[in-house]
Amino acid sequence: MRYIAVENLQQTFTVRKKREKGKLTREKTIVQALNGVSFSIDRGELVGYIGPNGAGKSTTVKILSGILTPEGGRALVGGRVPWKERKEHVRHIGVVFGQRSQLWWDVPILDSFSLLRDIYRVPDNAYRLRLEELTEALGLTDILRTPLRLLSLGQRMRAELCGSLLHGPELLFLDEPTIGLDAVSKLALRDFLRRENREKGTTILLTTHDMEDIAALCPRVMVLGHGNKLFDGALPDLLSRYDTERVMTVRCDALPALPPNCQVLREGDQWKITYRPDAVPTSDLIALLQAAGPIREMTVQGQNVDHLIAAMYKEMDL
Repeated sequence: MRYIAVENLQQTFTVRKKREKGKLTREKTIVQALNGVSFSIDRGELVGYIGPNGAGKSTTVKILSGILTPEGGRALVGGRVPWKERKEHVRHIGVVFGQRSQLWWDVPILDSFSLLRDIYRVPDNAYRLRLEELTEALGLTDILRTPLRLLSLGQRMRAELCGSLLHGPELLFLDEPTIGLDAVSKLALRDFLRRENREKGTTILLTTHDMEDIAALCPRVMVLGHGNKLFDGALPDLLSRYDTERVMTVRCDALPALPPNCQVLREGDQWKITYRPDAVPTSDLIALLQAAGPIREMTVQGQNVDHLIAAMYKEMDL
């Protein structure tokens, strides 16, 4: 069932340049943040929303959360117009901005959670059950009475996520939620988001530059650039056209004659073969190696997701 419906969203911003010496006025430039963006998201989907800096991702999130009023177009979230029915709308959503905090800096995070309970008018029994569930899942039980300013970045992000979910929102906006986190914290956060989406049916819109987050969490991805939607579909479909190179690492006594478009580098007792699978199928390459003699070890790696996205941005002139 369609939960978010966006049609032809338009938004511009005026950027004023620094006044030049000898001039009385400053020059200004009109930036088209959103230029007719349209999409829909079903209830319970987990969608990645990606694009380079300045593409319009955060502007979209601010409009859908009711912070901004668009200059043109329509948007419905759960049947509500976010900027017109803001008080009712915010009861049904949670927002986590990776570089902003909704918790109070100098008080224990438990006190911040209590204030959020009062703001959202969560009944006491429901609050206690949800708090226990979230603090256990996010590993916050031992730090509930610690002020936010004394927590590590990973602990703060988990606390922010807990605060955003205390009132049981139907929709969760995540804007760079793993920025600056270590590997362990990232993995724990991803596991939690998958469970929340699967077990609670929470609709999640994730904007991030960390493509490992997108690859690990999002079956569907939308690409935004220059204020326009450039792609909407599965991440493998997007990357397949850019994933054009493989690196095969082989431990064997000797290599056979390989096709001329294979690049070979020897490192100690192993060989690294770089090739294009569209020119030399992996199965054919393996058959050549097996015919030449025993293979002690073999691995095949595709290109890093970040490199593929960078190639995509370059081709799209983003």
